[in-house]
Amino acid sequence: MQTITLTVNGADVTATIDVRTLLVQLLRDTLNLTGTHVGCDTSQCGACTVLLDGVGVKACAVLAVQADGLEVTTVEGIGGPEHLHVMQEAFREHHGLQCGFCTPGMIMAGLDMVRRHGPVMDETTVRTELEGNICRCTGYHNIVLAIMAGARAMAAVPAAAE
Repeated sequence: MQTITLTVNGADVTATIDVRTLLVQLLRDTLNLTGTHVGCDTSQCGACTVLLDGVGVKACAVLAVQADGLEVTTVEGIGGPEHLHVMQEAFREHHGLQCGFCTPGMIMAGLDMVRRHGPVMDETTVRTELEGNICRCTGYHNIVLAIMAGARAMAAVPAAAE
């Protein structure tokens, strides 16, 4: 067992965990942040994507102890039903979801893309970047449109990029 302290969605969290605990388990099972989904347990689907110190990572491939002292942002930490983040709003406006299971990971991957590529991305870039995120429903067209629109909207609203 090891005690770790991290910042999750802006709040300081201290937890005593088994050193084998995955970050996704800490988020879902201990902190009840169930927006981070578990789809494959092998880091292939991307449903568990979160931002770790601002960088997109698959939470099922990170030990919680590796996040000690770091900042974790989940989909719950960027916005919610009362006030959607511009990327979430872009997914709603562009119908970038169907069943919704992959959506949190897609949104968080989109935010990471914006961090790395800026607000203007072409379709090829977005499709290439989404290689590690699987949607079993849509065919990706509207997801790609949503990420591109969300990126442009983030540039127009500087506070949304935080």
